[in-house]
Amino acid sequence: MTNESGRKKELQSQYKEREVVGGVYLLRNTQTRKIFLDATVDLQGAKNRFAFAQSTGSCVYVKLQQDWARLGGDRFAFETLEEVRKKGEQTREGFKEDVELLKDIWLEQLSNEEFY
Repeated sequence: MTNESGRKKELQSQYKEREVVGGVYLLRNTQTRKIFLDATVDLQGAKNRFAFAQSTGSCVYVKLQQDWARLGGDRFAFETLEEVRKKGEQTREGFKEDVELLKDIWLEQLSNEEFY
């Protein structure tokens, strides 16, 4: 039991010390070229959700559901626009604010695109 408890504490410590990477990404409909822009504090998690949605044929993005059902998930591509790393002393909320600010900048830069 003691060894298991020590291992659990070690894993928790590793989790807390891992590098947290957020960012701005878009999902592009490769047929219509329309885009869905979003930001997240967990970029790898967003990539994983997208890959899972594609592999299961289920769309977790409400705005994309109609085209996803009509055209299929394979007509969408995940594109990372910008990554940002959480600073050690930064709070989760502060990090989220930074990521959302980046999203606003990208919304402005992509203003000529057709959005979902």
